[in-house]
Amino acid sequence: MDWYLKVLQNYVGFQGRARRTEYWMFFLFNFIIGIVLGILGAVIGLGNGLNYLYSLAILLPSLAVGARRLHDTGKSGLWLLIALVPFVGAIVLLVFMCLDSEEGTNQYGPNPKY
Repeated sequence: MDWYLKVLQNYVGFQGRARRTEYWMFFLFNFIIGIVLGILGAVIGLGNGLNYLYSLAILLPSLAVGARRLHDTGKSGLWLLIALVPFVGAIVLLVFMCLDSEEGTNQYGPNPKY
């Protein structure tokens, strides 16, 4: 839960680097919360309304942690825009998010692993 809260506290921090663990734990918690909100919305009759509100609330922190994750691999945060390319863009972005950190300090800051 600390990883999730850490990203929310740094919700507009597009500078620096984010480890794979930070990014994927944030992703996992969002996935679980999305499922719970979907079930809850269906039970109380709101449909996907709760999911839409949650997605809107979490948009900026998601972009920020994605940009910091790309910085950790040595790429610009603008690579997030490749997700706009249908199918292929999402695959390329998935590969970038799975890459290991660049060793040592890069142009975006020191390696957060150490």
